[in-house]
Amino acid sequence: MRRIGAIFQPAFPPERMRSAVEAADRSGVHELWLFEDCFREAAFSAAGAALAWSERMRVGIGIAPMPLRNVALTAMEIATVDRMFPGRFIPGLGHGVLSWMGQTGSRVASPLTLMREYVPAVRALLAGDELTTDGRYVSLDRVRLDWPPAAAPAVYAAGQGPKTLRLTGEVADGTVINEGTTPAMLRNAIALVEAGREASGRGGRNDIIVYLLAAFGGDDARARMAADAERWGFAEDPAKFVAGDDDEVAAAAELLFDAGADSVVLQPTHDEPDLEAFMEHSGRVASAVQG
Repeated sequence: MRRIGAIFQPAFPPERMRSAVEAADRSGVHELWLFEDCFREAAFSAAGAALAWSERMRVGIGIAPMPLRNVALTAMEIATVDRMFPGRFIPGLGHGVLSWMGQTGSRVASPLTLMREYVPAVRALLAGDELTTDGRYVSLDRVRLDWPPAAAPAVYAAGQGPKTLRLTGEVADGTVINEGTTPAMLRNAIALVEAGREASGRGGRNDIIVYLLAAFGGDDARARMAADAERWGFAEDPAKFVAGDDDEVAAAAELLFDAGADSVVLQPTHDEPDLEAFMEHSGRVASAVQG
């Protein structure tokens, strides 16, 4: 199934979230995704609220920065949310923005080593295992969750550079790929993820999530997107974003699906004037791609 998601940007305050969540759920959006940007909304509290305010759509975190949290605490957070809302929570982990990690005193010397230790430890704890490990960053002594999920949820990891993309295939169940990814770039990224998955010997494939910068409407939407694309450094390549009506956004999403995405998550501009309308348009795109 081709899935369409939408992002609640943390550029907006937490009190804006409920009406956006309800509009997304009502409109048929398959997944609502949340960022954990420093120093804005916290991921797991926001995800719990979004799940409580909705009835059917899944809610993903894309991503929670690993350096900010002890691995046992992260597993506890995921297990708690998943047990309350089984089957609807998509936990995502990543390096975090290195400058922000530096501001909090949590920046690590080797983000790749942290991911290599951290993600498998979270997956093992969510599976109900007792874990003892003494790595460079992850150290646990006979840790087991008292309340693991009934069925361990898939754990996603975010990747951008080639080494991280490959590593997500080795250690995670799914890969989150950020905005500004063209279909050609996505094919290359998926090849790296698949190479990592094959090297891990686990078999199967990673679920692929990709963000797509989108604005719905006419000239105003195109102007906002042009400014946002400039802000992100994407202005030179119009394949990295889309602005227009529902059909134009659906067509851009279809290109990413054809390149191998399982879920295309629409990301509004940082100054989107009507979040509820954005979610409603995203729901119509979800219906169109299921066609």
